[in-house]
Amino acid sequence: MKTPNFKLLTILAAMVLFVGTFTSCSDDNGPNASITVNEGPSGDIGGDFTGNGGNSSRTVNWTNNLATADYNADITATATGTFNIEIADSEGTVVLDRTLNGGTEPDSIDGVTQAGEPGNWTVTITITSFNGDGSYSLSAGN
Repeated sequence: MKTPNFKLLTILAAMVLFVGTFTSCSDDNGPNASITVNEGPSGDIGGDFTGNGGNSSRTVNWTNNLATADYNADITATATGTFNIEIADSEGTVVLDRTLNGGTEPDSIDGVTQAGEPGNWTVTITITSFNGDGSYSLSAGN
């Protein structure tokens, strides 16, 4: 003989199973990272990056009518992770490949890339397991 509560308990158990199967929790505090890219009025590019243990990569096509580029990057608050900037000229030759490691010196880089072919250059910014924030900039060299 079935008890009156058995049917109700069966329905409730099915509802809990259904809701548990088709919903999920998100971890808004989990590892994430982001990279912004801004273009200046004279064709310069730059931006910010931030993360709390996450990874991100951003590739930008950039027109450089000169053979070199001036670069700058700075980690303003970080404990772990890496920031990497790689720049390739219009023929795909890498003219800069520099990395900053979190929690160690130096916490900034700047200078001039190796000479390359003017035209459409590719800039790739990658942050890995990055905790903190920073900024970067790139302009046509001289």
